Amino acid sequence: MSKKPLPGFHTLPLLSLCGCLLPVAAQAAFVEDSQLSLSARNFYMNRDFREDDKGVTQNKAEEWGQGFMLRYNSGFTEGTVGVGVDALGLLGIKLDSGGGTSRTGALLVQRDGEVADEFSFLGLTAKARLAQSVLTVGTHEPLLPVAYRNDTRLLPQTFEGAQLVSKDIDKLTLTAGQFRSTRLRDSTDYQDMTMFADGSRGGVKSDRFNYAGAGFAPLANLTATYFYAELEDNYNQHYGNLLYSQPLAEGLTFKSDIRYFDSSEEGNTTVDNRNLGGMFTLALKGHALGVAYQDQSGDTGMPFIGGGTDPWALNTVTFHHFLRAKEDSWQVRYDYDFAALGVPGLTLMTRYVSGDNFEIRGNEAKEWERDIDLGYVIQSGPLKNVGLRLRNVAYRGSHTTDLDENRVIVNYTLKIW
Repeated sequence: MSKKPLPGFHTLPLLSLCGCLLPVAAQAAFVEDSQLSLSARNFYMNRDFREDDKGVTQNKAEEWGQGFMLRYNSGFTEGTVGVGVDALGLLGIKLDSGGGTSRTGALLVQRDGEVADEFSFLGLTAKARLAQSVLTVGTHEPLLPVAYRNDTRLLPQTFEGAQLVSKDIDKLTLTAGQFRSTRLRDSTDYQDMTMFADGSRGGVKSDRFNYAGAGFAPLANLTATYFYAELEDNYNQHYGNLLYSQPLAEGLTFKSDIRYFDSSEEGNTTVDNRNLGGMFTLALKGHALGVAYQDQSGDTGMPFIGGGTDPWALNTVTFHHFLRAKEDSWQVRYDYDFAALGVPGLTLMTRYVSGDNFEIRGNEAKEWERDIDLGYVIQSGPLKNVGLRLRNVAYRGSHTTDLDENRVIVNYTLKIW
């Protein structure tokens, strides 16, 4: 059920405080360092469910919308403790959709099953800075390995809560926070968070997601990260990551990305999962070829915040997450930057992921997904910086839903100041 943000994290009092301080610092960095931008996103998605004999009740999902994202970020007032305020305004407009082809996750579906002509959201964030530490309270768009907001449709997902990020120690970034609710990508209201974990029982709605972590970069080409997270009454999770990049020869680079999740139950759930994955990539001029393998053990799939939040697992791709209980999966990925051929702005990505060693309704099952992304950013002229992305997805699985999918996305961001 939708609800308003909890009183403990209501941003209005803090924003009023910032408003009182603003006249004093009107000529200071609060205004001088502020930024205002407007992003426009035109999003079309067509999902074709290929087989009716697997329990599919909707053969096709197709929607087209126009989204606008207005972002304001102030600077900080002068003094030992600087304060500021950020704002996020979102507007989604239906261009084409119907009750029979809705539910792509792009547009708001009303309680009567009809798609809203438009939907909007305003998020406010108060912030305070002391030295190199920043506290934010209000609306967040987290890009954390334990809570990665979804931005794969018309408008981005947001969370309501508080976060502290400190960079006071050289080469070390410390992060801690608590989210109290989330607004999904196709919604206007905040609501309690839920858990998704394949094969787990006992999950409940929660208004507490606690997390803390550290990122250490002792070398320019080496980063180590650790996070601990807890969705109260659902699960707790440890996350570790090593990123390493090594030049092998002129124009040739080897990159490795190792990720490990250890998740356990809380409350009455049965969460039990270990997820170890590694991706290794060779990059030569405009080419990049990567291979990945992801091994899961335990009685359930890896848990994450439900409702569209992206799990930060290596084989989570465009359509599917490949995180079923006991599922192991591998990936081959190829990227090419056509700037190497004298066509800057044109890029290609294609990947194939295959998973097996899991069961669906007691039957041994397997699945695969193939993604192709072709993107181009206009480099000059009146349409400079307009980005176009064509995205094609094919997914097939035994005892699951087969589908083909196409997306067309046009993006443009105008920096107002």
